[in-house]
Amino acid sequence: MLLLAGCAGQASMLTMHEASDQDAATPIAAVEVTERWLTQRNEQDNVDSVAVWTDGVDRHWLLATAKESDILIIYDAATGERLGQAGGTGNASGELLRPNGIMVLGNMAWIVERDNHRLQVLSLPDFEPLGIFGQDLLSKPYGLWIHKVAEGYRVFITDSYETADEQVPPDAELDRRLHRFDINAQDGLLSLVSHQVLGPVEGKGRLLKVESLWGDPDNDRLLVADEHETHLNVKLFDIEGGYTGQTLLDGDLFYEPEGIALERCQDGSGYWIVTDQDMDDNRFLILQRQSMEVLAAFTGIETRNTDGVWLHPKPLPGFPGGVFYAVHDDGNVAAFDWAEVQATLNLEPCSAVKP
Repeated sequence: MLLLAGCAGQASMLTMHEASDQDAATPIAAVEVTERWLTQRNEQDNVDSVAVWTDGVDRHWLLATAKESDILIIYDAATGERLGQAGGTGNASGELLRPNGIMVLGNMAWIVERDNHRLQVLSLPDFEPLGIFGQDLLSKPYGLWIHKVAEGYRVFITDSYETADEQVPPDAELDRRLHRFDINAQDGLLSLVSHQVLGPVEGKGRLLKVESLWGDPDNDRLLVADEHETHLNVKLFDIEGGYTGQTLLDGDLFYEPEGIALERCQDGSGYWIVTDQDMDDNRFLILQRQSMEVLAAFTGIETRNTDGVWLHPKPLPGFPGGVFYAVHDDGNVAAFDWAEVQATLNLEPCSAVKP
């Protein structure tokens, strides 16, 4: 592990833009925040996305998808020590083929496998297969976000399929960029109830190059990042998957919008984090949860070219104010003290957070 000391700085304010045809805003200055640690680096794994699972007592795991080695890497979420791995190359239950997005809910890990064209659910902490979905419906899936509903789970998955010559499809064929799966959970069994394909095929809501997404059920919002060089922004959908007609961060992004995270305070306040991915100038934008105003931005000392992120806003050993995790250039994961990030950027912390 790389153990690093902290540093601080000042941040300025910037107002968000809701339409892609608005003038570009003055870029917000990013403040440096030093990582508490980085995991041991292994570029052969090609790490993409991360999620935290904890038993609430003494096991705190940081799970990372490794696209080249087809595994889930298990780290200690408090120290970054590598504890083991799960999965392995294949298409049988429990095996993986280029795992990309991952999300943990309760004692389940939900994993999108790009090259198996599916969503797989594993139990935690034993990694036993619980279900496989979408193998006949997904083409090139990348990211996912899951909302717990009364009957089970609503799952949104981005699908960045291409033409035969690896180009963005014509507008009329962009209607499957976003998938919604409604999955029933009863007596420990998961079953598919319904599937919908979503996404506008005209106007500013077209999804051209998609991966990251995250939702806020309390405010009826689903944020879907568009990484296409001509449409660097975030499209705003509702929690049913309908496009609202709004885009966010037009002019505020220098590079590609990647990993997204949300802090949900009990009083309804909180912060969005949206990654502006770059090899040299990697930034994390902080948005006010309700207004979606850009409040500040920070960057790590070491962390660059970030794909997936995960915010664990609750205490972990050594992190009483929570941890923000960010993938560093495909090879390892950085941990930021979330309380330190908030203090450095003069952000008001939550008095209590929602799960």
